[in-house]
Amino acid sequence: MIPLYDNVHARSFSFVNWALIAVNVAIFLFEVALGAGAEELVAVFGVVPARLLDHPGPDQIATLFTSMFLHGGWSHLLSNMLALYIFGDNVEDRMGGGRYLAFYLLCGLAAALTHVFFNPDSPVPTIGASGAISGVLGAYLILYPTARVITLIPIFFLPWLVEVPALVYLGVWFLSQLLNGALAIIMDAQGFGGVAWWAHAGGFVAGIVLVGLFIQRRYQRRVYADEYWPW
Repeated sequence: MIPLYDNVHARSFSFVNWALIAVNVAIFLFEVALGAGAEELVAVFGVVPARLLDHPGPDQIATLFTSMFLHGGWSHLLSNMLALYIFGDNVEDRMGGGRYLAFYLLCGLAAALTHVFFNPDSPVPTIGASGAISGVLGAYLILYPTARVITLIPIFFLPWLVEVPALVYLGVWFLSQLLNGALAIIMDAQGFGGVAWWAHAGGFVAGIVLVGLFIQRRYQRRVYADEYWPW
């Protein structure tokens, strides 16, 4: 399933969410411009669990954050930015820009630490905004459980647009991360195909746990009849 958009409309322009998208795209274009030199950039600023645990100095701790803004290819970047575009604006709408940014970074930190916990001996750099965005997905699940996600599903080789309840879409997505993470442990494979499944799961859980601390006070006790009203 490829998400295209949701049925919840933000009440105001999401400055921070768009800024995050712009920064991620700009840094990736810089990576592309470096050519072969991008490998060194990833090695220096990506999270390397074994290196972090062996030498937990300020430079290695910083990689827990710098790694969030690096991507390994166009598909990696575009899939992450699409998810951030669809779900991030509504989460920022409930939190406000400053709180949303802090929430995003904390979820990314939780995701990176989860990856380090499950792969302490890995010498492979881990990069990507997926962990932080997973936290955004977790927050979205709590804030908009009755929302609908319009997804593109190829059925019999033909594209179909299907409305999927956010609870179902995000629930299935989270279970898939847990399943693949478990398979990675069973197969003793670093990242199981190059994907940090446990980082995604860790970020998602962090989003669910932390969202209540970042919602603006005026929304904490407000319940709406549906996701359209009073937007």
